Amino acid sequence: MAETYQQRMTTTQKYLLRVYVSTDVAMKLTLTQRPQSVEELKTIMRNKFRPRLDGDFSLHYEDPDFDGMLSCLVDIDELPEKGTLKVVRSESDDSSVASSDTDILPHVPLHQRQKHWPSTFIVPVFPMDVEYVLEEGNKVFRDSGKTLKLTRNQKSNILDKMAETIFSYKAYPNDREVGKAAEALVTAHPCLTEPGSETAWYGWKIRLKHKMGNYRTIMSHSGCAEVSINTGKRSKNSPASEHPHSNIKKPRKSEVNFLPNFPRGENQISLEQTRLEVIEEMEKTERNQLLIGRGMQTTFALRRQEIVTGDKTIKDLLARWPLTWSHRCLRSSMASPM
Repeated sequence: MAETYQQRMTTTQKYLLRVYVSTDVAMKLTLTQRPQSVEELKTIMRNKFRPRLDGDFSLHYEDPDFDGMLSCLVDIDELPEKGTLKVVRSESDDSSVASSDTDILPHVPLHQRQKHWPSTFIVPVFPMDVEYVLEEGNKVFRDSGKTLKLTRNQKSNILDKMAETIFSYKAYPNDREVGKAAEALVTAHPCLTEPGSETAWYGWKIRLKHKMGNYRTIMSHSGCAEVSINTGKRSKNSPASEHPHSNIKKPRKSEVNFLPNFPRGENQISLEQTRLEVIEEMEKTERNQLLIGRGMQTTFALRRQEIVTGDKTIKDLLARWPLTWSHRCLRSSMASPM
């Protein structure tokens, strides 16, 4: 009898791995045989997941001997035939430096910004009609040096997609970062060069700044906690409120999980109950470390909310979260804007 497709796949696909290349991005990796070493596996992953994965990093796997807790992969024989790996970047890798208090494992799906500003800004793919126009415009520019004149709708589509991409890294990019994004846009699509501009992209930088302000307003109205916390400032309707540019709460350098929304299906009451369950488990002689770890990850957003928006002292926070490893997290988190 002829071998079925499923049987052929079963005999050839010996290793099926789910690899978290960042906190919120998991990618599938299929290997037909075990690599000779961990370094060879890293090389395969760099080639497979470029440009998302580069630089120095280590690999951690869910160790069945410790109830699925992460262990560093140092022996290639420990590589599971089917399982989950997590990329942990080197502290010396500037492109992926993260503050320890806001680095969480991927057990709780959080749909917010969890990526660092890249060393090289990658211009996103625009709507198909805009991509066709840009492709033709780039050809004309290379042949004759003539720049492309966009319609209002085409320009709006470009700015919308650029703002969305910038926001995926930072809600409040600084002047240099917006400039890098504008420069990357014109470098990728030279037909957008601005004649007479000293940098060839200054006008795009100004447009992106305005677009980011509008995008933050949209995200705030949508319920994004990181930007909605800065709403309600002084306006025509509330002249007694504080100045709109004062006391802006935003992340420190390389901090990506500044003020995440609660996990889907959770609210303040349910997260408070989880916090109490974790404390109760900590008081037991034989602790369920997996339950404690997952509970602390689930309540991460609640801790950040109390730190950023609350007025509790460090002593009060440590009393509410009496876990040894979380003490370090809370102390370093105190440096966040409050």
